[in-house]
Amino acid sequence: MATVTTITDQIPSGSDIPLKVKLERAERMRKVKAVGLIMPLFVFLMISFVIPIFATLWRSIQNPEMGEILPRFSAEIQQWDGEGFPSNSTLSSFTQELIEANRNKTIGKVAKRLNYNITGFRSLLKKTGNKLDRAADKEGMETVVNDPNLIQRFIEIDKKWEGSRYWAALQQTAPPYTMYYLLQAVDREYDEVGDIKPVPKNQAIHVNILGRTIWISFMVTVLCLLLGYPIAYILATLPTRHSNLLMLLLLLPFWTSLLVRTTSWLVLLQNQGVVNDFAVWVGLWDEPLTLVRNRLGVYIAMVHILLPFMVLPLFSVMKTINPYHMKAAASMGAKPFRSFSKVYFPQSMPGIGAGVLLVFILSLGYYITPALVGGPKDQMLSYFIAFHANNTVNWGLAAALSVLLMVCVGIFFAMYQRLVGVGNIRMG
Repeated sequence: MATVTTITDQIPSGSDIPLKVKLERAERMRKVKAVGLIMPLFVFLMISFVIPIFATLWRSIQNPEMGEILPRFSAEIQQWDGEGFPSNSTLSSFTQELIEANRNKTIGKVAKRLNYNITGFRSLLKKTGNKLDRAADKEGMETVVNDPNLIQRFIEIDKKWEGSRYWAALQQTAPPYTMYYLLQAVDREYDEVGDIKPVPKNQAIHVNILGRTIWISFMVTVLCLLLGYPIAYILATLPTRHSNLLMLLLLLPFWTSLLVRTTSWLVLLQNQGVVNDFAVWVGLWDEPLTLVRNRLGVYIAMVHILLPFMVLPLFSVMKTINPYHMKAAASMGAKPFRSFSKVYFPQSMPGIGAGVLLVFILSLGYYITPALVGGPKDQMLSYFIAFHANNTVNWGLAAALSVLLMVCVGIFFAMYQRLVGVGNIRMG
């Protein structure tokens, strides 16, 4: 059978290597160079974005304390059926490892973790560890650990060991992974038998805070859209020389620190601030109003900071809209409002969608501005993430609240793609 050769196989290349092979090598080299060019950006995104997100997700389900400090007891308590008390062999493991943890000064780590489940468990565990340690010094470790009636010894130390609540908490804390923090983020918890139930009303705060965060973000986004749309329209329709000057003024706040801008609003809006003094002077109101440390102050400061993020996407889209479209609609008898609503507004929808998406997502994660100009009832979810990470050092709950915030961002982004995505925009 005859061999079929291509033209590139037959073209001489000035060397022993066929031209086809040279072309393939050149193509491979081009791809290698392309990968090399994007690799620094890929590594940067992995280190600064992807890895931290996965670390946060991982931290929200991690539960290593019991397994590290009380490994043998953790494995045995998970086999307990929840009836009565754990077996005496399990209690022996618990006693021995609790004494060792007390002597090694590591009992505080597991005690702190258990205190998340039941307030006061930390002091109970430390008290039990100290008394068992003293009993071991007095009677001998083997005598205490092998006591055939260990449960009675625990009850004599503290009556709380008589019920099943604390033993159930130990069992729920034993696995290396848990849904406890994620349940806490939505005001849920495990009961003694492992079923999910709502937390007490005085502890159910996270769902309300999430609702407050979404509402504040929604209102800030609406206000930015109402203010930003006419500003973007003016910038897009003015001559370039004038629009460039106005754009410079719009971008001027970006050259100032976010903390400085927020503090400036705190100074301006306080009772003896410039706004109140000027308003009283011109007679807008008779005495200073409370414009800061409340929701109004949060709205004013956040809208001022986020307004450029709404204007810029709108401006970039409006600049591409041909002004003759409106003239054509008017020439066909359409009134100005109808021309705007049927011709101009639909063409600006990509800018509206991009601006709304950007402002809303940025608003969800705001921390400094509400913390400085808002009151106790105006703090958003990011404030409590920082509080649990820095003050209570409860990294699990802080990570779970972060996951909750990421889920909200994902849901909103999916809604944006469904309703306002480029492929869903219709004219007319």
